[in-house]
Amino acid sequence: MEVKSAIFIISNTDVRKCPEGTRPEYAFIGRSNVGKSSLINMLTNHKRLAMTSQKPGKTQLINHFLINDEWYLVDLPGYGYAQRGKTGRENIRKIIENYILERKQLTNLFVLIDCRHEPQKIDLGFMEWLGENGIPFSIIFTKSDKISKNKLSENIEIYRNKMFEIWEELPPMLVSSSEKKEGREDILNYIKMINSAL
Repeated sequence: MEVKSAIFIISNTDVRKCPEGTRPEYAFIGRSNVGKSSLINMLTNHKRLAMTSQKPGKTQLINHFLINDEWYLVDLPGYGYAQRGKTGRENIRKIIENYILERKQLTNLFVLIDCRHEPQKIDLGFMEWLGENGIPFSIIFTKSDKISKNKLSENIEIYRNKMFEIWEELPPMLVSSSEKKEGREDILNYIKMINSAL
């Protein structure tokens, strides 16, 4: 899929204020500092479509971007950022959960995982919650350029084995590097394939 246009539409904290209509939505989420904004910019060929930051927890809103006038790319707040404080974390949790559970246009949720780390309880718990609620999701392992190919394969296999402890069937898994633009075609073609089947 070629991204011909990517236009910012709206930011908000209330799922009821999200764009009307029936266009499919592909949302991106992950723990703070997983490289979400960089990935979105890489996918859309924009340097500053999503605001990147060295400081974790920057995204605190539901951000809608219209792609090719056909579908929405949705940038969701990161979860599990401890320094937000209890009230801040609770507010973000509500924003995320309300969008995921109530947004009928949500077609697929991409859960971003830093490929350098072993399986984290917070990510596994979040994906289990998605499964319990019947939310279609896929995993994107980010920052693949930061480790060797052998280590990457090893880490993904560890992740698969860990998930098989609970899951009978695993979600699709994709690999990306925003710096090297790796995985861009795979992710966009995956979206195209889902759109074609709608």
